[in-house]
Amino acid sequence: MTAGRSGDGHKRIVILGSTGSIGEQALEMVRAHPDRLTVAALAAGSNAARLADQSVEFGVELLAIADESAAGGLSVDGARVFTGPDGICDLISAAEADLVVGAISGVAGLRPLMVALEGGVDCALANKEPLVAAGGLVIETARKAGAQLLPVDSEISAIFQCMRGERSSEVERILLTASGGPFSRLSEDELQQVTPDRALDHPTWRMGRKVTIDSATLANKGFEVFEVKWMFGVDVRQIEVVIHHQSIIHSMVQFHDGSVMAQMGPPDMRLPIGFALFYPDRVQNDLPRLSLPDVASLTFARPDTQRFPCLRLAISAARAGRSYPVVLNAADEVAVDAFLGGRIPFMRIPELIERALEEHQAFDIDALGDVEEADAWARQYAHSLL
Repeated sequence: MTAGRSGDGHKRIVILGSTGSIGEQALEMVRAHPDRLTVAALAAGSNAARLADQSVEFGVELLAIADESAAGGLSVDGARVFTGPDGICDLISAAEADLVVGAISGVAGLRPLMVALEGGVDCALANKEPLVAAGGLVIETARKAGAQLLPVDSEISAIFQCMRGERSSEVERILLTASGGPFSRLSEDELQQVTPDRALDHPTWRMGRKVTIDSATLANKGFEVFEVKWMFGVDVRQIEVVIHHQSIIHSMVQFHDGSVMAQMGPPDMRLPIGFALFYPDRVQNDLPRLSLPDVASLTFARPDTQRFPCLRLAISAARAGRSYPVVLNAADEVAVDAFLGGRIPFMRIPELIERALEEHQAFDIDALGDVEEADAWARQYAHSLL
């Protein structure tokens, strides 16, 4: 059964990454709409205590935890617990869900996503890395199985909403908005002094640690270029990144007659999460409403790829294709982890990524094994630079 096809609109959902920011906000939607959503299964990385609490609150008997060393702390009466990365894939097969919410950080979310899609289950995708590393494989798998990929990212959801009822052949360009992160006005010298605590303090969005750092470097926006490319079948040259500090317009679509459609709303991730969970319906909620007089003005600017080279590197990798996007993603994961651990300064993140891309000998990506090979090489090389 696939999302939105139940006769009464009720859905059984699986949340992968339930203890993270997106997972917790998805569960907020379940609390608010128990008549529309039932949690069939939950999966987390290592936070066994929080996963157990969620299991009890929502009456979930199918659980998975990726970190096998943390599994000993997960004790819920009557629950069936799967462990390790393979355990998450087994959980999906056992859940018989209508919709899988993919919110596992990093490329670790790729295999579970593929398992769900291969089973014909629709997926609400929150993490960008599967489409960065293996976009062609993901889209082809969904097509063959008749499963739908629904965006959770606010900007990609905005484009999806603007495209409803429109012909993709009439799209001239996609205007992908970016908040600019917390450091858009800092000089190159000031960027060298950025600390992890400061980088984690995003001015508008409530997100996980990895994506918050990626937002600060603009790598996150580069990753979204891949999402747009694969989900909407557009050429990278049709995608324009626009800095929009207010985060009110979440993205725009320009058609070949010159018309531009924009999707607007408060910067609240529960809006795109809810849209994906209830799709194709729009379900009434009590979330904050947008007041344009209170916003007063909306501003736009071009991104500075000299101060924020991660965006330039991502776009270059998207154009080059082959195994370069896998290397881009893996090197970024290593670099961000090192920055958060205090092992490298902020501006070393793009340096590590660029060196990995320069040293990589690219090859075609025809299967998951190819993704894993390129990913392993990039991680090993990036670690050697620390």
